[in-house]
Amino acid sequence: MSSVVVVGTQWGDEGKGKIVDLLTRYADCIVRFQGGNNAGHTLVVDGEKFIFHIIPSGILYEDKRCMIGNGVIIDPSVLLAEIKSLEEKGLPVTPQRLIISEKAHLILEYHKSLDLAQEASRSAGKRLGTTGRGIGPCYVDKAGRVGIRLGDLLDETLLREKLKAELEEKNFLLTRKYGAEPLSYDSVLADLLRHGEQLIPFIGNVSQELDTSRRKGENILFEGAQGSQLDIDHGTYPFVTSSNTVAGNACNGSGFGPTHIDAVVGILKAYTTRVGEGPFPTELFDATGDELQKKGGEFGATTGRKRRCGWLDGVVANDAVRLNGLTGLAITKLDVLSGQSRIRMAEAYDLDGKRLHTMPSNIMQAGTVKPVYQEMAGWQSEINEIRIFSDLPVEARDYIKRIEDFTGTEAVIVSVGPDREETLLLKNPFEQSQSR
Repeated sequence: MSSVVVVGTQWGDEGKGKIVDLLTRYADCIVRFQGGNNAGHTLVVDGEKFIFHIIPSGILYEDKRCMIGNGVIIDPSVLLAEIKSLEEKGLPVTPQRLIISEKAHLILEYHKSLDLAQEASRSAGKRLGTTGRGIGPCYVDKAGRVGIRLGDLLDETLLREKLKAELEEKNFLLTRKYGAEPLSYDSVLADLLRHGEQLIPFIGNVSQELDTSRRKGENILFEGAQGSQLDIDHGTYPFVTSSNTVAGNACNGSGFGPTHIDAVVGILKAYTTRVGEGPFPTELFDATGDELQKKGGEFGATTGRKRRCGWLDGVVANDAVRLNGLTGLAITKLDVLSGQSRIRMAEAYDLDGKRLHTMPSNIMQAGTVKPVYQEMAGWQSEINEIRIFSDLPVEARDYIKRIEDFTGTEAVIVSVGPDREETLLLKNPFEQSQSR
């Protein structure tokens, strides 16, 4: 039995969905442990694109069990739409295949209204780039101990009581502070009860289910959302998400003991991207940046927003190794760099003549540091059809070796294209088998 955690090492959008899909082949259970539908995992299977926002992408395998942990916040309407979309594609989602923690908090209409109102009230230079999905306000309610959880749907009396108290406060904020329209208690309750009828069969104790699986000797895969630099504690605060995205939260967000984790795989895009506001030291504003954006199809899976693109940031990568305790790297989108004559990687930052090797916690400094680059030779040939590591151009192998040496972490997976089959599995985190 092995338990493997998959996390993003940058600002999200590293290609976690595809890597989780690959590793799902060797897992019995796949668990999402944090975030909400502000994140999106995109993968391509036999030319067909699938985008997941809440359900673990392991649902594509009919013989696997998927779980949504207590650390995830759930918009009921989005989750049900996702279930419907999968069923329309011939992939039935049943309570036997999907278990949702009774302790997971719910995103309600007032969370989304507050999210939009709060962002609109900020001046242009102070906006956080929120997706408007209600993520922040929902986590605020969770921390404030007033949130509504999925398990509350099982007790209508309790549900009505909690909703009445919360909506009264939220309508006060919406109308008196932000000048927005109030929400109807009857309307919000009706939607919640209607959604509840469909979601109640999926409710379960994820922590207990995981412990049972562990004792049976099953393989468990933990799937994170977003990236390490978006972590509420360790990221480029305040331009972060509202949850802990690092590997340690896999245990807290699912109810799984930390001593049972065997491996942590960090997904590292071969270059760097970021959606929304916030510092981005290696961002490119030239033709190279435009080329990476176009060739990489860099648009947000959730919002459709154009991603900012830049060279690989080794400082960010090393921060991720330390914060997550990475045991291996999955290097994605290596194919996008094909055609570049020279490739750069930031090995440090310069802050007014001072050399830095970690992302500054001071957001003003993080926005003004200058990357210190090392430059390597690129390669011209396309690599999508390569399936053996030694067949990669020597420059591509040298680039991977430089990343390994710089981070002190070996590459266990290399992705050379968007499709499921365009992947080189160098070492199986579940089996520790070497095939490089």
